[in-house]
Parts: sequence; C-alpha cells; structure tokens
Amino acid sequence: MAVSTEDVKKLREETGAGVMDAKRALDEAEGNFEKAKAVLRERGMAAAAKRSERETGQGVVEAYIHGGGRIGVIVEVQCETDFVARTDGFRQLAKDVAMQIAAMNPLALTPEEVPAEHNGTAEENALLTQNFIKDGSRTIQQLVQDVVATTGENVRIARFSRFELGA
Repeated sequence: MAVSTEDVKKLREETGAGVMDAKRALDEAEGNFEKAKAVLRERGMAAAAKRSERETGQGVVEAYIHGGGRIGVIVEVQCETDFVARTDGFRQLAKDVAMQIAAMNPLALTPEEVPAEHNGTAEENALLTQNFIKDGSRTIQQLVQDVVATTGENVRIARFSRFELGA
C-alpha cells in the first residue's frame, strides 16, 4: 500500500517524528495509523535506552501553584543542551510533570526510592511509574521517553519538591 504525504504529515504532527521515520513507520504498519504510532513509540523507547547514559547538564526548573496557592511544586527537568530546554515540547513536559506532582503527591522519583512505610504500592507512590493525570493510558516515564524520541537527547527528571499549606 502506498503511503500518502498527507498520512506522513498527520503522523508527524501527532508524534513529532521526522519525515522519513514517519514514512517508514507507516510503510511497516501497512498504512495503519495506530500501528505506525506504536512502531514509533517502540523505536523511541529503544533510542531512549541508548541515550540514558549521556550527561544532562541543561534544562529547566518549573514551578506550579495549584488550589488558590494551597499547593506548590518545583521540579527540575534536565536535558543535554539549552537548545532542547527551550523547545515547546520540553517545556510542556516540565509543566505536565509539575501538575502531576501537585495532583498525585508522589513520595519519590522511582519505586526503589519509595520509603518502606507508605500506603499503596511503590509504583503508585513513585512519580515515573504513575499514570499520567491527563492520559491514564501512559505513565510519566513514557512522557519522558516521548520527549527523548522527539528531541534525540537524554531527558530526565532530576528532583522535585511539593509543598502543601498546613501539611
């Protein structure tokens, strides 16, 4: 099946993938849009694993205030270059992560860091393994991997703090 330029354009807009990556994914998926998105996701995860050892010396510190000033969050999201730190996708990731922390109050970044004394599972209390509040079918780790796949750089959440009035 021949893949149209409109299909490639649509897949690029939805995923942020390059032209040739989108075309190859659509060819591999025989024109099936959802399968092509899955192919790009798998490739992005493989690319993220390869980049995970690279140094992250740039990024942003994002602040978020919620509930009329009753909850505040500060999160540090890192990447390799200041160029990527200024992109809309990277900035949106930082905002989404800050909102996630405000809403879900994670105890730690990873399940291994969750204290032994807690309610719920370690996965529920770790930021990276929590389901994203805007899309419950994805985790925060998957959001990070999507930005890695889009930017071609290592991206990581370095640390965060959540403050709640009276807590």
